Formats: sequence, C-alpha cells, structure tokens
Amino acid sequence: MFKIQRRDTAATRAFTLAELIFHATVRHIRKGHGNGVTALLMNILQTVIFVGAFVFMFSVLGLRGSAIRGDFVLYIMTGIFLFMTNIKAMGAIVGAEGPASPMMKHAPMNTAISISAAALSCLYLQTLSVSIVLFGVHVAWHPIVVEDWSGAAMMFLLAWFVGVAMGMVLLAIKPWAPNFVQIAHMMYSRVNMIASGKMFVANALPAKVLAFFDWNPLFHIIDQARGYTFINYNPHYTNWEYPLTVAMIFLVIGMMGEFYTRRHASVSWFAGR
Repeated sequence: MFKIQRRDTAATRAFTLAELIFHATVRHIRKGHGNGVTALLMNILQTVIFVGAFVFMFSVLGLRGSAIRGDFVLYIMTGIFLFMTNIKAMGAIVGAEGPASPMMKHAPMNTAISISAAALSCLYLQTLSVSIVLFGVHVAWHPIVVEDWSGAAMMFLLAWFVGVAMGMVLLAIKPWAPNFVQIAHMMYSRVNMIASGKMFVANALPAKVLAFFDWNPLFHIIDQARGYTFINYNPHYTNWEYPLTVAMIFLVIGMMGEFYTRRHASVSWFAGR
C-alpha cells in the first residue's frame, strides 16, 4: 500500500552499476567451465602450448637468427601474449549477450553491462595468465629482464583495447548477419597468425614486404612492445598512435551500431536458429 521513495544519487547509481558489472564479469568467467580457477588454468595451458610450439618451430626451422638479439623465449612471448589478448578480447565481445538475449529480460541488466563484463573478464584472465607464465619462466627457467615494464604493459592494454573496439563493430553487425560475423572473426584470427608480426620484427622487413603488414594495428603494437621490452631494439617503422586512433574510430562506430541494433532488435530473429 505504502512505498518508500528512494532517491538515488549519482554515486549510488555508479556503485550499483559497478556491482552489476562485477557480478556479470564473474558469471562470464565461470560460464564456460563452472569454475574460475579452471578457466584460468585452461587459459594458462593454452598460452604455454602456444609459446612452446613456436619455440620448437623456430628451433627446428633454424629461424632463431631472425629474432632480436636477447632472450629468445621473451621474444616469442611478447608476440604470443599480445596476439592472444587481442584475439580473445575480440572473441569475448563478439560472444557477449546481445539485446535479444534472455538475460536482458532481467532488470537492470542491459547490453552495456554485458559488453563491459565480457571485456573485463578477458582482461582479467589474460593479465593473470601472462603474470603467472612470466613468473613461472622467471623462477623455474631463467630470469626475465624487461627494459621498460610500464611501456610493455601499456602495449598489452592497447592490444586488449583494439580487440574490444573491433569486437564492438562485429557485435553490432551480428544480429543482422551472424554468419558473416562468424566468418569475419575467424578470418581475422587466421590472418593475424602471420600478419600480426609475432614471428618477425618490422625493422628486418624490406619496404615492399612491410607494406603488407603496416595496415594491421596489432603489427604496430607487437613491434612497439618489443621496443619497450628489449634494450637493443628501437622500432623505426611502427608507432602506438596508429592502433590507438584505429581503436577509437572502431569503438565509436561499434557503439553507434550497437545502439541502433538495440533499438531494432527482435527476439524473433533467433527463432529459427
């Protein structure tokens, strides 16, 4: 009969939103495995297998001479870490729950919370995985020496941010063309196995070959990260401003597209799928 009116302040709404994002992030981490520790262990195992496979391949094919003079394992890890972070961030956003998801029927859940949770869960898992792998190599194998930790960490965050921005564009397109989005995501992941530059450095490429790679923001990020990691490598053909600019443009386009899609979304789109 009687209802107490509660006046929410801006601070109260901010704390409520942060709490919702936190719980949605935890749910997203546990969604695939039912346990956060299992999800982390699987992510670490995948990273270790990737690094081990590339170290073995470089050793067998005799390509170690093409790497930067210094810690060869660290050279491989800088490429693998950023590549996986970028691809997984993009995949997490593409797989986030859209406006037609049943979860959107539970107020105050919305797509902004879903997207934020997907992005933060990926960043959380990747950050922990990278930290644990680096610590394990440092303790069990040989000391890890990074020339500029802050610069390398910024490139790690930039790789994640570029993946989130590109994922936003695909997420906006997904309700309209789900098959196209799936193919585009798969092609981006496959192309970046080579085009990301994790197996070589920009300074060692001829100008005519460099033109095939410098369009890729991840190529710039990985090359810049190696410049911050190794004292004897100074990138001449890449910069971090280009991927940041591309990410901002893609993020704005993706947010505009997601807003339009959310206004026109219909549950019946997914009735036959």
